Amino acid sequence: MQVTETLNDGLKRGYAITVTAAELDEKVNEKLAEAQPEVEMKGFRKGKVPMPLLKKQFGQRLLGESMQEVIDGAMNKHFEESGDRPALQPEVKMTNEDWKEGDDVEVTMSYEALPEVPEVDFSGIKIEKLVAKADDASVDEALADLAKTAQNFEDRAEGEAAEDGDQVVIDFLGKVDGEPFEGGAAEDYPLVLGSGSFIPGFEEQLVGVKAGEEKNVEVKFPEEYGAENLAGKDAVFECKIKGVKAPAAAEINDEMAQKFGAEDLEGLKGQIRERLEQEYNGAARAVMKRALLDELDGLVSFDLPPSLVEAEAKQIAHQLYHEENPDDHGHDHGEIEPTDEHKTLAERRVRLGLLLAEIGQKAEVEVTDAEMTQAVMNQARQYPGQERAFFDYVRQNQQMQQQLRAPIFEDKVIDHIADAAQVTEKEVSKEELQKAVEALDEE
Repeated sequence: MQVTETLNDGLKRGYAITVTAAELDEKVNEKLAEAQPEVEMKGFRKGKVPMPLLKKQFGQRLLGESMQEVIDGAMNKHFEESGDRPALQPEVKMTNEDWKEGDDVEVTMSYEALPEVPEVDFSGIKIEKLVAKADDASVDEALADLAKTAQNFEDRAEGEAAEDGDQVVIDFLGKVDGEPFEGGAAEDYPLVLGSGSFIPGFEEQLVGVKAGEEKNVEVKFPEEYGAENLAGKDAVFECKIKGVKAPAAAEINDEMAQKFGAEDLEGLKGQIRERLEQEYNGAARAVMKRALLDELDGLVSFDLPPSLVEAEAKQIAHQLYHEENPDDHGHDHGEIEPTDEHKTLAERRVRLGLLLAEIGQKAEVEVTDAEMTQAVMNQARQYPGQERAFFDYVRQNQQMQQQLRAPIFEDKVIDHIADAAQVTEKEVSKEELQKAVEALDEE
């Protein structure tokens, strides 16, 4: 086998590989020899079929497989000896298209090598970590919000009309073309007006009703309604208003606290304070992480594989397009040309990505099975009722596993760097922390 360098320009590499016919034939013979003890053929005992007959019967079938294995072996040997790591899957092409059995195999291999990443002295990095405490006012504000979620409904005075946000207790019977339909009736149903729990137009027509009244609500089922027999149909719901109730926030006391699993009001306040400070810590970490990445970006400079930068720039352009056009859910919008700004951001992301990967590898940073399981569980919560199916999907999908693993790995590398860097804490207010977080989105 002969490997000849044809290109060495920056990170771009090119090689011509020649696999001789003799090497290929030897590989086929090896495969036949491995299989011979198990082969049975009419007229011969198991394992006693002559090699020439085996070659005539199976040689052609093993030729392509052997060719691929020999080329793969040549590539692996090249990367072991050269130390190169391809940025993307190498492009391999067979150049003698008129190849026939007995000829040498000639292929070309081209790729972009990952660059040498310089060492970084973390001890010289200086960053600030913001620390925000949950004050009493923030706790009281969160407590009031909780009270709203635990609201009760109390009967309005006799004769008072229902308002948006009120709860009306109704009996209803739905009809299409004058005939009741399955699932279209209920008694003593508590409906909060404005909740959007009924089909469009239903709740709005009950604003203004009073207890004891009857009202026919006329609506049209959406064209995409789940029940085909109702989709797009006009319907009339005969409603009897049995009660009109106004919302009343729950009283903030020990009883309300117990509804949220706390022993008493002070216990609930403690839980709220702890949750708020966890949120503040998460926000402060995001600010510190950006500052740390900015420091790293200014400390290192090395050549970047153009293919990685181009792919990242296209991904950024595509993502921003959909953020700016939220109603366009498809991918038939044609090619989105990255701007210079997209390319600059892509260069930063690729540079930092390669740097963090190198640092993590040298520090032997690993994502544990427990951490992966937790990440999968967190993601699975977005698919209630389908958690098991999501777990199975992730288990069978390497790309999805990598998407979940990557941010965990990155965060652990950031922690590794921060442990060696000079980190000073600065106490700030909730408002100051919020401004720092908002500044991240503006950059």
